[in-house]
Order: sequence, then C-alpha cells, then structure tokens
Amino acid sequence: MTQYGIVLVTAGSDQEAQHLATALVSARLAACVSITPIRAIYRWQGNICNEAEYQLTIKTDLSLFDSLVERIQTLHSYDVPEILALPIGQGAETYLNWMGEQVRE
Repeated sequence: MTQYGIVLVTAGSDQEAQHLATALVSARLAACVSITPIRAIYRWQGNICNEAEYQLTIKTDLSLFDSLVERIQTLHSYDVPEILALPIGQGAETYLNWMGEQVRE
C-alpha cells in the first residue's frame, strides 16, 4: 500500500519557496505544494534568530522521500534545511487517488 504524507520544508524567501515547489511538482516528487508565510524563532550557530520564512507543505508519496530530500538539498540555500515527513493517517479517497496520479509518470 502507498503511504502518503506531508513533508514540511522552510525557505528564506517567497521566491525560493516557489522555485522549490515548482521543481518538486515538475519532477513528480510532489503532487502539490502549499506555501505559507510564517515567523521562525530558532537557535543557529549560538544565536537566537527571529526570521520571516515560508513554510512549504509538500503532499507526496513517502516512498519518494529519499529522492525528495536529495532534490531539496541540491536546490536549497540553507546549510541545514528543515525536511520533516509526517504520514497521512487518513484522507479522502478521491484526493489520495489524485495525489498518487500526480507523482506517477
């Protein structure tokens, strides 16, 4: 059975977020990517940072996770990009079927 999931990635600009989203959908590594402006407070290299970022919510088949990670790391400007996968426990069958069609060639 296919295990669908949500992968969360942050980007430092709307332009970078759109570039990542377009690349992932074009490569059929994602069915859909939603982009939301957020504020992130985190520790980096000993400093507390408070930055505007963009959250990518990537809908995908988690069997593609390794390829997805590789593509994100190749394109991303961050040294350590956030890449977190969350399985989808349940979803509307029609939407999940659509997701599966989008990540298959």
